[in-house]
Amino acid sequence: MERKDTVGLILVLLSAVAVFAALWMVFFYAPREVTMGEVQRIFYFHVASAWVGFFAFFITCLAGIIYLLRGGRRWDILALSSVEVGLTFITMTVITGSLWARPVWGTYWTWEPRLTISALQLLIYLAYGMLRGAIESPERRARFAAVYGIIAFVTVPLSWFAIRWWRTIHPDILTGGEGMAITPRMIHTLLASLGAFTLLYVTLLRSRIRLERAADTVDRLRLQISQDPRRGRLS
Repeated sequence: MERKDTVGLILVLLSAVAVFAALWMVFFYAPREVTMGEVQRIFYFHVASAWVGFFAFFITCLAGIIYLLRGGRRWDILALSSVEVGLTFITMTVITGSLWARPVWGTYWTWEPRLTISALQLLIYLAYGMLRGAIESPERRARFAAVYGIIAFVTVPLSWFAIRWWRTIHPDILTGGEGMAITPRMIHTLLASLGAFTLLYVTLLRSRIRLERAADTVDRLRLQISQDPRRGRLS
């Protein structure tokens, strides 16, 4: 019988409390923005999900470097798990950005540098999973994925600096305050959202790692049974 995952349960409860607290702050604590009105509240989800997505890809890059230097299945599992969780948050970033853009810019999407890089980043990390699925050898798969994860991380600083290198319609809100009147309550709400989404990332990452380890155990059992069919018989 599997042991109760106390740490996982605590993380789930803490994540739920943090997310609900952040939601309350977004809709009831943060003031209504003067220029954009209620639609500005998407800002807290958009920025928080982008931060977590970037952080997740950084973890994948770091795990890839460690794998190439030291080897070890656990680093490959960490890299894979972080990519999958990061993709979830980056997809949320693109969706919330489009929903925010429609009433503010008058369109859901425009091919300006920041958005173009975001679209490419999403496709590049989706291809990470395709690369892994195309290679049968576990060692080669892990090695190629590690190199790919390191190279793909270049899209993160490119996305971050795009609005500073190319002055387009995408505002530099956090440093320039363009088009938005930032108040202390807005900063508090943003920090709460960042903390809640980061905790949610840790919770999801841990669950995904456990799932991958369980899959490895199943694969080992299948291999043992295939080598010795008597192991698969009931006594």
